[in-house]
Amino acid sequence: MLKIAVPNKGSLADASIEILKEAGYRQRVDSRDLVLSDQDNGVEFYYLRPRDIALYVGTGELEAGITGRDLLIDSGANAKEILSLDFGGSTFRFAGPAGKSWKLEDLKGKRIATAYPGLVDDYLKKIGIEASVVRLDGAVESSVRLGVADIIADVVSTGNTLRQAGLAIFGDAILQSEAILISRESRNLATELEILLRRLQGVVTARQYVLLDYDIPKISVNQACAITPGLESPTISPLQKEDWVAVRAMVLRKDTNRLMDELWAIGARGILVTDIHACRL
Repeated sequence: MLKIAVPNKGSLADASIEILKEAGYRQRVDSRDLVLSDQDNGVEFYYLRPRDIALYVGTGELEAGITGRDLLIDSGANAKEILSLDFGGSTFRFAGPAGKSWKLEDLKGKRIATAYPGLVDDYLKKIGIEASVVRLDGAVESSVRLGVADIIADVVSTGNTLRQAGLAIFGDAILQSEAILISRESRNLATELEILLRRLQGVVTARQYVLLDYDIPKISVNQACAITPGLESPTISPLQKEDWVAVRAMVLRKDTNRLMDELWAIGARGILVTDIHACRL
């Protein structure tokens, strides 16, 4: 059976279980369960600490797993990203004492506190800067005030916590992270894993798109199709009213209201939006 790792706790856990359910896989109902066997789909799910998942996959004990891009890079494991899952987003940034105009060049020779030393080391090598990385498991923003570090590298959302600690963000983002599906670096994808990949890709796409249906006068069809071109092309069906047609197209969810406004302005009526629960494209 295909062996897949799933985060057992933390910010990725619930969303990982939800996307697997939407992809048609059984998931545990008791958080104390460590393993669940989905015989119908030929998969065993192992619920592990998010930080450990890349290591298990990289050494080959498990064929694939869901983890964060940050955790994969930080681990240094022999594993690769095969699909971004579009949830669990986070941004990693440098921050230093407020009141100084920090630049990336200022990192040279400094002590940088972080809970992700592998990730920070990898970034420093890419930009050619030598600095001392101090590993901490939490409360990284307090390290400068306590004299443990000169600068920190951490997840940033609103930045309020950093400001309260007297720190200011500087430089480009170290990493834009999110939940990803990973497999072993040197391994070809097994048939069951290819099925899992296609199913998850279908859910990710379905979450990003909706179906837009509307009626439009034939004279305005070309304008309407330019607004909603769909993926290949929109579906156009005749209506009983001879000078009207019905149009269906997939559109990005985030654009829905703007597109509805544009369609209404050229005469479209009966505009309907329908969620897509899964797809194959």
